[in-house]
Amino acid sequence: MVRGFENTNYWTVILGGSSGLGLASAKKLASEGMNICILHRSSRAEMEVINKEFSLIKNENIQFLSLNKDALNPQHQQDILAELKQVLGLEGKIRCLLHSIAKGNLKPMIGLENESLSKDDFAITLHAMATSLYDWTKLIFNKNLFAEDARILAFTSEGSKKPINNYGAVSAAKAALEAISRNIALEFAPFGLRSNCIQAGVTDTRSLQMIPGNEEIKEYTKKRNPFKRLTTPEDVANVVSLLCQDEAAWINGCVIPVDGGEHLQ
Repeated sequence: MVRGFENTNYWTVILGGSSGLGLASAKKLASEGMNICILHRSSRAEMEVINKEFSLIKNENIQFLSLNKDALNPQHQQDILAELKQVLGLEGKIRCLLHSIAKGNLKPMIGLENESLSKDDFAITLHAMATSLYDWTKLIFNKNLFAEDARILAFTSEGSKKPINNYGAVSAAKAALEAISRNIALEFAPFGLRSNCIQAGVTDTRSLQMIPGNEEIKEYTKKRNPFKRLTTPEDVANVVSLLCQDEAAWINGCVIPVDGGEHLQ
C-alpha cells in the first residue's frame, strides 16, 4: 500500500470519528500515513468497542490522539486546541478538518408540543451539524495550525435538497452546512484552504438506524441505486482520501455525490 502522507507531519482532525463515516475515514487516512486526531462524545459503555477500533488505527504506526470531549462546548474547544497544539509541536500541521458530527433531532413536524420539532430542536441541530464547521475552521485558522494546502470536508446527504419524514431539522442543517462550506471555499481560499462537502449515499450506520423507517429507506435505496446496493463507509472514506491528495487541490466549493449514482433517480 502506498503511504503517501508518511513523513509529511500532516494531521487530520475528525469531529465525530468514533463510528460510521468518520471512523472509516480515520482508518483509511491512517493506512496512508496520516496522523489522526479524533474528537468524540462517547459513553463509558461504548468505549470498549471504540478502543478496539482505535487500536487498529494506532497499529498503522502513525501519531494518534483521541479526545472524548464535547467539540461543541467553548471551554472544551479551548482545552482541545491546547492539547492539539502541544501534540503537533513545531512541525505538525492540519491537512484536513473532517466534519462528521451526527447530532440531529429526528422528531416529526406534526404532533404534540413535546413530540414535534421545536425552535430549540432546530437550533441545537443547526449548531451541531452545520455552524460548528465554521466554528472549528475559524478556531484552527486563528491558531495557525492549518497546512498551507488544507482541506475542509463535511458530510452532507440528499436530505439537504429532498424532504424526508422526521428529517426536517437535519435537512435544514445539511442545507446550511453546504452553504457554509461554499463560503469557506470562497473566503478562505487566499489562505490555502479548500472546502467541499461529500454527499454520501444511504449508508447503514448508527445515524441511519436512528431514523424512523430506516429499513424501508434501505430497501428502497437498493432498488434505485444503479449498483443495487447501499453505500459503505469505506466507499466514502476512499473519497475523503482522494480529496486530501495534492492532485485534488483544484476541487473547491463543491458538493460531491458519493453514492454509485443513487442521486440519478
